Amino acid sequence: MKYIYLILFISQFGFSQSPYPQDYFRKPLDVTLVLSGTFAELRSNHFHSGLDIKTQQRTGLDVYAAAEGYVSRIKISHFGYGKALYITHPNGYVTVYAHLEKFSPTIEKYIKILQYEKESYEIEVFPSPEELPIKTDEIVAFSGNSGSSGGPHLHFEIRDNAERPINPMLFGIDIKDTKRPVISAIYAYPKNKKSHVNEIKIRKELRLIPNKNGDYTVEAIEAFGEIGFGVESYDQQDLANNKNGISNIQTFFNGNKNFEMDFKRFSFDETKHLNRFIDFEIFKTDKSRVQKLFVQSGNTLSMLKDVSDDGYIRVEDSTSSVYKIRIQDFKGNEAWVNIPIKGKKAKEKLEGYDLQPAYYVQPNESLRLEDKNISVFFPKDTFYDNFYIDFAVSSDTLTLHKDVVPLMKNCTISYNIENYSEEDKSKLFIAKLYGYYKRPYYVRTSRQGNYLTARTKSFGTFTLATDSISPTIKPVNFQDSKWVSKSEYLKIKIDDDLSGISNYRATINGKWILMEYDYKKDTLTYHFDDSVISDTENNLKVIVIDNIGNSSTFEATFFRK
Repeated sequence: MKYIYLILFISQFGFSQSPYPQDYFRKPLDVTLVLSGTFAELRSNHFHSGLDIKTQQRTGLDVYAAAEGYVSRIKISHFGYGKALYITHPNGYVTVYAHLEKFSPTIEKYIKILQYEKESYEIEVFPSPEELPIKTDEIVAFSGNSGSSGGPHLHFEIRDNAERPINPMLFGIDIKDTKRPVISAIYAYPKNKKSHVNEIKIRKELRLIPNKNGDYTVEAIEAFGEIGFGVESYDQQDLANNKNGISNIQTFFNGNKNFEMDFKRFSFDETKHLNRFIDFEIFKTDKSRVQKLFVQSGNTLSMLKDVSDDGYIRVEDSTSSVYKIRIQDFKGNEAWVNIPIKGKKAKEKLEGYDLQPAYYVQPNESLRLEDKNISVFFPKDTFYDNFYIDFAVSSDTLTLHKDVVPLMKNCTISYNIENYSEEDKSKLFIAKLYGYYKRPYYVRTSRQGNYLTARTKSFGTFTLATDSISPTIKPVNFQDSKWVSKSEYLKIKIDDDLSGISNYRATINGKWILMEYDYKKDTLTYHFDDSVISDTENNLKVIVIDNIGNSSTFEATFFRK
């Protein structure tokens, strides 16, 4: 009996242990960790791959290596992660630090040498293990707001050796959270024409009733056939008011589990399928992300677990059933939704199906639509479902469905511009129209002969636009022929009102200088500590080019001791 107990103890002890090391990684900032974004949170076209840690609304906080290792990747870009650092650790994990203001002096010197060699601010390098070794508790960078950051913060990730991001909280990175998740909406989805909810065959929002104990009830529904549900929810930690993502969703039908979504780990290859997991139409029309608690074709997310009958329930006539949803945050705080269901067959004719346009899309086939001077090509496997697509051409304006259907691949829009003059052709680009006033926004456009082409991963209204105006360039903190001895940097404001900035180049006395482009503030900044110049009199030249090829040149002389 002793041996049996020992085996049971070892087995239970083994199963209770986390597969992730708990005392290996330290927190990357020496402040109380407060989050503006959680792991696997629902973002536009992707799941969030790390923790967004608040930096007290400022930049320049010390960023520490989470453990010893070596810098295995440095990437600097105008958009995305901005300035990002990747550290590989002996245990095989990689930590990522993004939206940085700058790197530690050693790393900063290393990367600037390479930027000057390539004459490019944007750069990506993969140092060898011997080049930039990192010690435990070493300051490797300073927090910032670079790239596509919406405000000062540190984006922190932990990835496994297959480059899959994992929730850093699984490794013991602790965030104070005693609050229950909040549920803000519930929807029902009849699967087909044989199903209904409250005599309706299309998606229907249900009346959500909060209970005093923090759980929720939905007003009893009448239904029949195969039904799915969707939920809109969020979580809040103790020290912030941000509406962050949740950690786990489970559903139960008459006490039996039939769906789970566990937000612990995912791969970047699958993250695009977020648009299949959410109700994409609701997101595009109302900016709300409703998570569908059923699995449709093309949803291959690895976070799905224990899915029975694709998450749908089958409601029979003259039955009483209960469907329950459990929403959990990482700390185990939970909120339940209780949905009473009465089975009842529907009338023969119900609301739900409209007249359809003329063009039909089948996901397993490519499709080309063409009218007048415009054509659109969809490669095979661009869509998740068969559907009828709106396609209409009026002059140079293309109406390509409503932007309520997710695309897995880019489609290609082509314009024949042979009827334009040669001068006009050089200034044309394909634009997408946004907002009430249909403002044109540049879509990356290429030209071959009399054809303009652009690739896009979204529906909407497109047109030809003309950009014949060059970018503007204005000095911010200096004047021509003035002394700047007390300044630590030169700052210039650049702007292009239509197609946007494509490229820029700056020199002092004919030597290329490293200017950092902040697209959020439309500024270029050069820091004198680069030690490129030593002369008293200096000639600055800046050339800025927009996406159509219009260029502007700015020149000034400054003096410095």
